[in-house]
Amino acid sequence: MVALLAGCSGSKSSGTDVYTVKRGDTLYRISRLTGTSVQELARLNNISPPYTIEVGQRLKVNGTSKSASSKSASRTTKTAKSIVVPQASWPPVGQRCWRWPTTGKVILTYSNADGGNKGIDIAGNRGQPVYAAGSGKVVYVGNQLRGYGNLIMIKHSEEYITAYAHNETLLVNNGQSVKIGQKIATMGSSDADSVRLHFQLRYKATAIDPLRYLPPQGSPPKC
Repeated sequence: MVALLAGCSGSKSSGTDVYTVKRGDTLYRISRLTGTSVQELARLNNISPPYTIEVGQRLKVNGTSKSASSKSASRTTKTAKSIVVPQASWPPVGQRCWRWPTTGKVILTYSNADGGNKGIDIAGNRGQPVYAAGSGKVVYVGNQLRGYGNLIMIKHSEEYITAYAHNETLLVNNGQSVKIGQKIATMGSSDADSVRLHFQLRYKATAIDPLRYLPPQGSPPKC
């Protein structure tokens, strides 16, 4: 499930042996994309265990692995394209009931551009409640995905998943069933530069614009 958030998050600079770290990247994922082993990436860039990297960091990759890198990138691109749902095929509004996961000003909106924000960021106060946007089953609780901090993912059906990032306190467990409106976390700034909730709505593994499906803030679901 976490791979859904990490996918399509990085890119190798064209015609160079430098890779720019994107949100959600790990050294292991960059290794697979570029064809350069984790050990070689660590050696080339003087990175020590636990191999911490930062968004925007430029990493040297092994120039002798261009062929492997090209093939790996090609496979990744094909895989990504195979799961993308065109906007014209997004589900109709009102097909499912969604509620706002918290209240506050939307400080970053959804973008389907390459490397764009795949959800919405909502500003708030530390400790503010975060609620399940719909009923479902918790499929991930943790902070292993760099760039998202304390993260919760809820599966609502075979087609829908929601994600809640940058939390301070996590109040649910993996495998737990939750109801729409249930408090699942408190807002924080884990892996973010300010207190916020990053919220994603995914349909058939593709991030879609939550604002298209959420009711007006302060209003109950319309379905």
